[in-house]
Amino acid sequence: MTQATAAVARAPHADFSVEQLELEGPRAGEVLVRIAGVGLCHTDLIFRDQFVPYQLPAVLGHEGAGVIEAVGEGVEGLAVGDEVVLGFSSCGTCPRCDEGLPSYCRSFVPLNYAGMRLEDGSKSWADGEGPVGSHFFGQSSFASHAITRARNVVKVTGSAAPLELLGPLGCGFQTGAGGVMRSLACPAGSSIAIFGGGPVGLAAVMGAVIQGCSSIILVEPVAARRDIAIELGATHVIDPGAGDIAEAIRAIVPDGVDFAFDSSGRTEVIEAGLAALGSHGAIGLVGVPAKAEASINVNIAALMTPGHRIIGIIEGDSDPQTFIPELIAHHAAGRFPFDRLIRTFPLAEINEAIAAQARGDCIKVVLIP
Repeated sequence: MTQATAAVARAPHADFSVEQLELEGPRAGEVLVRIAGVGLCHTDLIFRDQFVPYQLPAVLGHEGAGVIEAVGEGVEGLAVGDEVVLGFSSCGTCPRCDEGLPSYCRSFVPLNYAGMRLEDGSKSWADGEGPVGSHFFGQSSFASHAITRARNVVKVTGSAAPLELLGPLGCGFQTGAGGVMRSLACPAGSSIAIFGGGPVGLAAVMGAVIQGCSSIILVEPVAARRDIAIELGATHVIDPGAGDIAEAIRAIVPDGVDFAFDSSGRTEVIEAGLAALGSHGAIGLVGVPAKAEASINVNIAALMTPGHRIIGIIEGDSDPQTFIPELIAHHAAGRFPFDRLIRTFPLAEINEAIAAQARGDCIKVVLIP
């Protein structure tokens, strides 16, 4: 056991408390990573707030990047000193993992959401009163250090980008870019409407630019985010408060867009996206709704006749071992300037960072332990 600093979620809708906890060393198949930076994602907050039931107290955080400090028994291909991005957990042996689609792993939910090791129910974190939930998305990286499964880490040693900023490539930026580049696989010359200009939506804009989409329309209420979308390559922006969204999109692309991508999770926005689709168009959904029971109204005939498709997307259909290095290469070439979206805060100021992000003062927070 070693002492480590962690931001602990102890109650729904309550502030995180930054504490000194005990962290055990890596077991077989695990590595210990000193965290250089960890992204703050909406998913961390919805688990804290029990949108999805999760045992508390717990150390959350799932967009970590850092340096390996210790390697457990049986780990191959990783060594102390390796710089790594921490991604989500997958089994590596099921049919979806074999297809290069680990985000649809048959064990995705328990591996990422159980808050413990599945093998024996143990936890790597503990306070003075007992175990604290660990292994969130296989990592629990709101901390100075994290224990993670070796399969979770992607080596990025030698990247030109600052290591502390790379963590969001493991989830948010991967989801937005991958949703366009892999899940929808938008071909060059296609049109796309992207709903929501947060980190996921703006990553989708950058992904659409990489794909060579001819019309890239961002729908976003915050003017500053519409402005940066234009700078990143969006061809058009729409303020959803200015009128009917579908009509505004069809004023730009009269026959409807080939693709739509929703990061808002708002049912009325998703329905507007469907209404804006052209023949055989597809809409990808990554936004988490405000309520777990949220549903959209779909006219079956209106869906079938033009061949519209609704696609649920997790982690951008990406295989982190290949897609994260691909995004880093795009960044080095100037095609994926994700660092422009990031504002850093000390981990000790996590609650202030959450408030700043909620106010729209920044787009993407990265916490520095």
